[in-house]
Amino acid sequence: MLLQRTNHCSSTTNASLNMAFIQKPREPNMNLQRVDLNLLVHLDVLLREKNVTRAAEQLGITQPAMSNILRRLRKLFNDPLLVRSSEGMTPTERALELQPRIREILADLTQVLEPRTEFRPYSTSRVFRIMTSDYAEATLVPKLVKALRSEAPNVILDFLTPSDVSYRDMEQGRVDLAINRFNEIPQSFHQVLVWRDTFSCLLSSDSPYANRFNLKNYLKAQHVWVSKTGMGVGLGSIQKNLVD
Repeated sequence: MLLQRTNHCSSTTNASLNMAFIQKPREPNMNLQRVDLNLLVHLDVLLREKNVTRAAEQLGITQPAMSNILRRLRKLFNDPLLVRSSEGMTPTERALELQPRIREILADLTQVLEPRTEFRPYSTSRVFRIMTSDYAEATLVPKLVKALRSEAPNVILDFLTPSDVSYRDMEQGRVDLAINRFNEIPQSFHQVLVWRDTFSCLLSSDSPYANRFNLKNYLKAQHVWVSKTGMGVGLGSIQKNLVD
């Protein structure tokens, strides 16, 4: 098994877990035979890029052709879908509602149309690209590597730091998995809680606060601030966060 760390992303297959719901059939409101299902692919790219020109480049078509497709989509869904704003093209409420559902539909279609091949961990030499923080890499990866040595010895794990990866990279399948603390993520992403952790405090055994460790004394003590960028926020922000 090969472990490597890079500062770039490469295209790869992205696997996703979908949940199926059984619903009571209902009469269709339109004739699907008249609907070009390729429009769903174009809509997915448009909502991801939020830019007609970039969407056209990704799909290998001209910008006028992409604009015409957007007009057809607006007519199909009876909604503007993307509107101009000071920040460029902004999805409408209807578009935001459609985006995760479109992605699930396309993922299901991909699974239906792809040849059925059994995944054999022991013989595969696939590269899995994982975005993770240094902390998660230090705590989780050793156990993962130990398991893979026997279960999938030829697998290659390519680790990337959070600064190397964007949500767009993940949506386009350039990253297979992201392990980190997220305040919010796009609705189209599948997520699961891996583990919970707490903060710990290290202090000298002869510290005057060793036997009187409370919030008041913690705030009074001197702190060592470790910052990856060299621009730590300092004690003032720590105080504010703790008080809040």
